Amino acid sequence: MTEVLLPTTVVGSYPQPDWLVDRERLVHLPPVRVRARELWRIPEPWLEQAQDDATRLAIRDMEIAGIDIITDGEIRRESYSNRFATALSGLDPDHPATVRGRSSGTVVVPRIVGPIRRLHPVEKRDVEFLRRHTDHKIKITLPGPFTMSRQAQNDYYRDEEELVMDYAAAVNAELRDLKAAGVDVIQLDEPWLQARPAEARRLALPAIDRALDGIPGPTALHLCFGYAYVSRDKPNRYAFLSELTATRINQISIEAAQPNLDLSDLDALDGKTVIFGVINMGDPQPETPQIVADRIRAALAHLPPERLVPAPDCGMKYLPREVAFAKLKALAEGAAIVRRQLTGN
Repeated sequence: MTEVLLPTTVVGSYPQPDWLVDRERLVHLPPVRVRARELWRIPEPWLEQAQDDATRLAIRDMEIAGIDIITDGEIRRESYSNRFATALSGLDPDHPATVRGRSSGTVVVPRIVGPIRRLHPVEKRDVEFLRRHTDHKIKITLPGPFTMSRQAQNDYYRDEEELVMDYAAAVNAELRDLKAAGVDVIQLDEPWLQARPAEARRLALPAIDRALDGIPGPTALHLCFGYAYVSRDKPNRYAFLSELTATRINQISIEAAQPNLDLSDLDALDGKTVIFGVINMGDPQPETPQIVADRIRAALAHLPPERLVPAPDCGMKYLPREVAFAKLKALAEGAAIVRRQLTGN
């Protein structure tokens, strides 16, 4: 596969079709931590086949839009994290608890009632399916160990460090199978690093490195301020970011468009590639390619082009599909504008 300058990617999710999920219900729920089978319109005997068909559509949309590094759109997931998290042993999702939410309010979560262990591969088939259906570079996402530990109520572990490290071991076992299945880029989703920076400094960094132990790159980590449909007034600085330079992570994925990020934050990421948000998930109007190009140029004042990967701010799950596709097309065309200026081609 030919390496390109300023390769474009998605953060993870792409809109699921209306015939697959009840989008009205989806957008009126917070991202779920337990299972939410009521979101699916297709009965269980035919659900996997329907998810496969919808995944093909997501892959093709990304290819047509011109995206360089694509995912499966997380089409089979009820949320970015619960597909993997609820497949682990040691959890009781059927008798959930209610805990404080990431930014406000409360959220229903599974209870931890035993040791956290991965019993079997969870997303291996997802990678194999994606690899069979595209010749592009591919990326798969997994919830990170610190975030999963915040999305459950601990009724078992006396040592919180042991809890987070057990999650990390489960993630590491999964990542080994996903790399063997042919994925190019591994991404951990760790939005709770930003939401709980003091806890993250104490617990998250060793767990991230444990999760990535023995995993060849590229590896990425995404952290954000929350989905735009539930989080609108976002700070323009990250509370937890520079700490990641000490980890094994190769790429750090951040949102910048919606929060109008103070780009001096990029100066603290020496040596890391940045997956840089140039598509605003909170704006229902698609960007123009020129707006995207301007946002990329602003980042290039702080990073060399070899360390910049333009992307949406966050997952696109909650956007109308036609809006998401238009935004991806603008992303690809805006990156192409800057690429031509840099290379003369």
